Amino acid sequence: MIGIKNLNNITSRRLISSSKFLLQKKTNTATTPAFTWVDFFAVKKQERRVNVISGVLTGFISSNIAFAYAANVEIDPTQTIFGVDPSIVIVGGCMTAGILGYLIGPAFGRPFFKFVNRNVLKQYNEKTKIFLEHVKKYRVDASSQSLNNPPPDYYGEKIGSLKEYKTWLRDSNAYRFNNGDL
Repeated sequence: MIGIKNLNNITSRRLISSSKFLLQKKTNTATTPAFTWVDFFAVKKQERRVNVISGVLTGFISSNIAFAYAANVEIDPTQTIFGVDPSIVIVGGCMTAGILGYLIGPAFGRPFFKFVNRNVLKQYNEKTKIFLEHVKKYRVDASSQSLNNPPPDYYGEKIGSLKEYKTWLRDSNAYRFNNGDL
C-alpha cells in the first residue's frame, strides 16, 4: 500500500508541475509586446509609402499600356479629334491613363500593406481609430479661415510622429486663440 501511495503522490506532483508549466506557456504567449504610439506612427508612415509607391507603379504601367495602344492605332493627321491635333489627344490620353493609374494604385497597395503587417494590423486599426477620434476632438473650426490665418492640418494627415502631433495641437490652440474661439 505504501508503494501505491508514493506512486500516486509522484504522479499527482507531475500533473501539477506539468499544468503549471502549461499555464506559464499560455500566459507567455498571451502577453504580446505593447503597440506604442511610436510603433503606430512608424507603421502609418510605412502605409503611406506603400500607397505612394503602388500609385506610382500603377500610374507608370497604365500610361505605358495607353501609349502602347495609341502607338498601334492608325490616325489620319489631317483629321482633328474634338477640334484638336490627334497627337495632342494621344498625349493627353496617356497622361490621363497615368493619373487614373496613380489614383487606383492604393487599391493594390492596401492589400499588400495588410499582408505584410498582418501581425500588428488589429492593433494598428485600433490605434488609428483612437488617433482619428483625437484629431476630431481637437481640430479647429475651419469656417473662419483666411489667407493670413490658415487652419492647421484639418484631417491630421501630415502628423507623422508624437512631436508633430504636439506641434499640431499647439497650432490648433493658437488658431483658436487668434479667432477668439477659446
